[in-house]
Amino acid sequence: MKNQKIAIIGECMVELRPSGEMLAQNFGGDTLNTALYLARLTQDADLATYYVTALGHDPFSTAMKSTWQAEGIITDHVLHVEGKQPGLYYIKTDDCGERSFFYWRNDTAAKYLFEQADSKQLAESLVEFDAVYLSGISLAILTTESRNVLFNVLKQFKQAGGKVIFDNNYRPQLWQEPSQAIENYKIMLEFTDIACLTFEDEQALYGDTDVEQCIARTQALGVTEIVVKLGSEPCLVITPDERISVAATVVDKVVDTTAAGDSFSAGYLAKRLTGGSTEAAAKAGHLLAGTVIQHAGAIISPQAMPNLSLN
Repeated sequence: MKNQKIAIIGECMVELRPSGEMLAQNFGGDTLNTALYLARLTQDADLATYYVTALGHDPFSTAMKSTWQAEGIITDHVLHVEGKQPGLYYIKTDDCGERSFFYWRNDTAAKYLFEQADSKQLAESLVEFDAVYLSGISLAILTTESRNVLFNVLKQFKQAGGKVIFDNNYRPQLWQEPSQAIENYKIMLEFTDIACLTFEDEQALYGDTDVEQCIARTQALGVTEIVVKLGSEPCLVITPDERISVAATVVDKVVDTTAAGDSFSAGYLAKRLTGGSTEAAAKAGHLLAGTVIQHAGAIISPQAMPNLSLN
């Protein structure tokens, strides 16, 4: 039995992408991608990865859970919502590997995660975890009621000594207006210990022209470990004791940038949550992300995984 537990909260969807003249179907979503890669990387380490979401009673939901379990993700805290189903998205990738997404997710099961008969028990169980991870998308897809319950849970979790990790992952179309996202991000960041921030998303939300604006704003909210992801440029890691810049892994050909940020977060956390330094964590994040973007789709095969050596 592993002693450390992390709960990753979010939404997984049915993924469709072109495959010749047909469509290939898989499952994906930002937090699920992170959970899956983290589970793979820490299968021999003292860290158990739980995925926390809501699904329906449909064949896709059943197949999702089976897929997660086969990857070593623990699904004890997956709830099921009567009459709801997972969302769906279609990916279109251009010749440079950049992708466009088209979503069908307005009324999915995950939206009502904290409004079910079992939600109170779920909320109480989360306080027992060592770490909780979620993203800006995790916040955006919830109803206002579910979001407020989540914030109350995180408040109790922090008071109990838990570590909160937040990836900004800003998607404008999921919010009524930017001010709504800014308000909720502020609340979220006040609970956050480790912030994984994609600077491009910070620019889109806040209008930053300089990375120092992003860092100062996040520090002012009390975040003690900030990781700023800058695409192919070196990432920055800022703590009270250090500020380092870590070069990205050099990639010959980018095939598909889907899950680049999600996999970086998984590599980073695999190191940090098992005792690694911030520099080692950033290198691990870059190595995994650099591997993932050389393959089509969010999830690469287990055989293609790089060895990050957590020992």
